[in-house]
Amino acid sequence: MKALFISNDPTIFDATSAARARMRTYAVAIGELHILSSAGRGAKEEQDGNLFLHPVRSWKLFRVRVLAHRAHKLVMKYGIEVVSAQDPFEHGLAALRAVRGTSATLHIQVHTDFLSPQFVKSGNWRMFGIRMAFLNRYRRKIADHVLPAANGIRAVSHRVKNSLIARYGSRISRRGTSEGKPDPDGVPRIKEVSVIPITVSAEIPPRVQLPPHTFNFALIAVGRLELEKHVEDILTALSLVVKRYPMIGLFIVGEGREHGRLLQLTQTLNLEKHVVFLGERTDAWALMGSAQAFIQASAYEGYGRTLIEAALARIPIITTDVGIVGEVFKDQTEVLVAPVADPKALARNIVRFIEDNRVRQELPTSAAAAAQEHLSSVGDLPTRIFEDLTRASMHS
Repeated sequence: MKALFISNDPTIFDATSAARARMRTYAVAIGELHILSSAGRGAKEEQDGNLFLHPVRSWKLFRVRVLAHRAHKLVMKYGIEVVSAQDPFEHGLAALRAVRGTSATLHIQVHTDFLSPQFVKSGNWRMFGIRMAFLNRYRRKIADHVLPAANGIRAVSHRVKNSLIARYGSRISRRGTSEGKPDPDGVPRIKEVSVIPITVSAEIPPRVQLPPHTFNFALIAVGRLELEKHVEDILTALSLVVKRYPMIGLFIVGEGREHGRLLQLTQTLNLEKHVVFLGERTDAWALMGSAQAFIQASAYEGYGRTLIEAALARIPIITTDVGIVGEVFKDQTEVLVAPVADPKALARNIVRFIEDNRVRQELPTSAAAAAQEHLSSVGDLPTRIFEDLTRASMHS
């Protein structure tokens, strides 16, 4: 098979990156894999075995047009059979335009729970939050156009799959029912959705010690510092807990557009002695094992890879009800769950782990077993991805 991925991961052009290594395994399973992706200035056309890399650079305003044009040329030049976009938004729209007038079929990956109510909420009245909410509403409309036109759809969790079916229905083509009659309600339908999780290594890295500190209970949060991660809720929860347990602290691993605002909020809440920003770290997973608990407060997640990593690191987990929570990890059995945007609930869960030694010991053991069972059930991901693309190519 000849497949083209439309991506937005410039690290693919780094021959030593984990993304490149992952794409190599996919290329072996697929046969011939082309990747069209945004890239930095130094990136160039490259062949790595049967993996072909095609960089593209453009302003965001023209990105869809440029991606669609380049992808269409690649389809025609190499005889691409299926074009797979990494999301149903800008990349999905570019892929849809690229396959028009060709024999290639359209495949869409859904990594984000974009049908969560939180996806289109601003979170606060700051201009950036309002702008993101407006942009996400527009992206949802793009998805309404792209997904029903896809010949195959891959979600990363059953939460995402169920949300897609609830909105669009399934097993019925856009042009009508299986009997060829038009949809009675006029709502576009989608093909059956497959569920293939994100790649997570089962090889747990050796533990790396956190920087020197005086905390007797260290929390760790790992992820991009972006609006949807709601790191401010973790800081607010911490400000409630330190009144009772002044020796608690938080390590934040990651970078993003919210970094400056979170630093300012830390000062506003008088948490300078309780919060350490570690920035981007390649050893984030290894650091988890040195903390007393992992915490995340995301507004929405498609999957939640860091939850798997924290579970395998065997540390207590506090999380909002997102991604694979409820699917892989159950509340009170493997993790402690709080509603989205509820710092008081996060604080109660922190206190419970501090005060209840039995829960603090038993839940990580159960979570590690659940994570291992989940990973063992995933199977050979490159082969599953190849089979999913093959199904899409047959549904033209």
